[in-house]
Amino acid sequence: MLLLALLLLATLLSFLLGTRPIAPATFWNYLTGTDVSGMDRAVIDQRAVRTLWAVTVGASLAIAGTGMQGVTRNPLGDPGILGLNAGAAFAVVVGIVFFGLSSPAGFAALAFVGATVTAVVVYAVAAIGRDGATPVKLALMGAAVSAGLLSLTSAFLLRYNDALDSLRKWRQGTIAGANMEDYFPGIFLLVAGALILLLGAQSINNFALGDDMAASLGENVALKRLVMFVGIALLAGTATSMAGPIAFLGLMVPHALRALVGPDYRLLVPLSGILGATVLTLSDTVGRIVLPPEEVPVGVTMVVLGVPVFIFLIRSRKTGDL
Repeated sequence: MLLLALLLLATLLSFLLGTRPIAPATFWNYLTGTDVSGMDRAVIDQRAVRTLWAVTVGASLAIAGTGMQGVTRNPLGDPGILGLNAGAAFAVVVGIVFFGLSSPAGFAALAFVGATVTAVVVYAVAAIGRDGATPVKLALMGAAVSAGLLSLTSAFLLRYNDALDSLRKWRQGTIAGANMEDYFPGIFLLVAGALILLLGAQSINNFALGDDMAASLGENVALKRLVMFVGIALLAGTATSMAGPIAFLGLMVPHALRALVGPDYRLLVPLSGILGATVLTLSDTVGRIVLPPEEVPVGVTMVVLGVPVFIFLIRSRKTGDL
């Protein structure tokens, strides 16, 4: 109930705050159908779409991060840190440059492929050698892959300057200019990914006991882990195709929730969606008012919030073998 109340408050603030503030009385008149000026109505209509995007993308990235931490047993698991966002962004840019794609559905499909391939590469390479895919090796490999893919993406942006002007803002992570036409192709993939992780929450709990114990409990570990990775890739890849690479949200939310509700993924997965939606909505709202009349992209706001948390976690004893 507390998390739902926070989400409701974040949603209300998203409607009221921005370059053009909306008075609470004006917003109430809008809800009740009373006369509202044309400019105020247009602002509220646009913020309604933008808030819907923030809630959807925030919930998706938080659920993806929660699932990744559970499936990999890695407390630093996050779609951004482990390279999925960079892989999705690179795939979208390649599709635009070489295949001329411009549809949201095409972006979502390519982002899913890019995130999936990146996840496989990072995990496979990190698993080489003694001790397997430890949290440190996964984080380092994810950082290396992210750096390489982001460099290639930047090279394409410089080379195809005219064709990729619209992607510069997208690469920073933003939901400004969101519209309903681009929302519906991706929402179906996001719902599918969320359902996979929600239905597999008990399996993720079993993974936490170790592969041998999970197998003794009747889990087909390899198959279930693959299915969970598909769900994570659906969420991370599609959310990235909609809003650009937004890092650290999937890292912060699960750790905050564990302090409140414990380690049970049957609670963590659904509640992470609520808290992730709240955090991204608030971050987007702060980005609108911190440097008026300009806006700070929500991806930049999340980096400002996320870097101190990441440093704290990587130095914390709670991360075990770190």
